Amino acid sequence: MTTSVGNNLVFKSFFEKQKLTGPNFIDWYTQLHLVLSTEDKENYLEHHIPAAPVAQPGQQVPPEALAAHASWVRGQKEVDVLMLLTMDLEIQQNLAHIGAYDMLQELKAKQAESKLLQTVREFHICKQEEGQSVSSHVLKMKGYIDNLERLGQPVGKLSGNVSPSSFSIRLIWGDMSLEKPIPSDNSPRIPWIYR
Repeated sequence: MTTSVGNNLVFKSFFEKQKLTGPNFIDWYTQLHLVLSTEDKENYLEHHIPAAPVAQPGQQVPPEALAAHASWVRGQKEVDVLMLLTMDLEIQQNLAHIGAYDMLQELKAKQAESKLLQTVREFHICKQEEGQSVSSHVLKMKGYIDNLERLGQPVGKLSGNVSPSSFSIRLIWGDMSLEKPIPSDNSPRIPWIYR
């Protein structure tokens, strides 16, 4: 960066406190963004290195364009190194071959995938607790469904070809579990009891 990384207290603090271990991605990213903003380097996280300027036939590339590109490449390398130095060794080895922008995209994708798997797992094991009101349970399930939609995985996608009209409720009686379809609008109403 423009100042020596070893002498700058902000960078020292970042190196000491924030190591990306995987589950702490949000905290690590927030700290990384703050550190880079002190040096006006956030743009390296938001864009690839621009293509090197190419001269038109019979012309030369302006020296300013070459200098700007070289400056971008240097800044990108500094951010790459900063990011890699603040990662666990395993993560570092997996991402060392790509630039800061691609590293961040890869990490965001892994974070989203992890969040999706966690939400799907919680959605599938969620059941109404003893003494919990139905409305409270429905709101909890609605929260999972909303999270899945935000993550680009609506419930219909998760369960294959299950549509809302053929959605089933799991009834549990002792050790036996049965799946019953929700009655259609023209069938008699049956009180569905589940726990």
